[in-house]
Amino acid sequence: MIFNLFRLLADFFHLLTFVVLLYKIYSKKSCSGISLKTQILYCLVFTMRYVDLAWNFEHMYNTVMKILFLAFSYATVYLIMFKYQTSYRQHAAHDNFRIIFLIVPSFLLALAISDKLRPFEVLWTTSILLESVAILPQLFLLTRCSKVDVMTADYVFLLGAYRALYIFNWIVRYMTEANFVRYSTYISCGAGLVQTIIYLDFFYYYLQSRWYGKDLELPK
Repeated sequence: MIFNLFRLLADFFHLLTFVVLLYKIYSKKSCSGISLKTQILYCLVFTMRYVDLAWNFEHMYNTVMKILFLAFSYATVYLIMFKYQTSYRQHAAHDNFRIIFLIVPSFLLALAISDKLRPFEVLWTTSILLESVAILPQLFLLTRCSKVDVMTADYVFLLGAYRALYIFNWIVRYMTEANFVRYSTYISCGAGLVQTIIYLDFFYYYLQSRWYGKDLELPK
């Protein structure tokens, strides 16, 4: 496996999202402003993508990262649903995005575009497509909040930054790896571009709030 600076930075930012999110929950003993729907989607994404942990030990780095992403994702859902469920109930009525309309289309599209209709290939493709839209319930929830908590905003920003860095990673790999472009590459890059575009509006308001030192407020 070939690593470059953008890949390492992207993975670091991705891990940092979990650190920021879990620190926010533990330090404030509250999960206010956090979408359970988005966290459930990420659990599905990582479960489908990393089912190969049972047989694929290609690289220690990948194995460790897969375990961390799974552990952090399920830990977050546990904290929201059980340990700090009282704080979640305060905004649960606003966290009502119908995620079935993200899951089913992702699966059906994966069936249509997967290179091979083998179970793991379909699950992998579904996870790539689903990750590109998994942030939508979180963004939907934030638009219904009068003000966005600073750490919640940082968490969402880091998620978007991680995906944007992966685009640069793909560019570097395209320029340096002879066999980088495969059918699965088009799926990953296409979904990654969609995911980054979804974040653009949030990036604008987040950076604006940081520049002027104001609370983040997203348009309703």
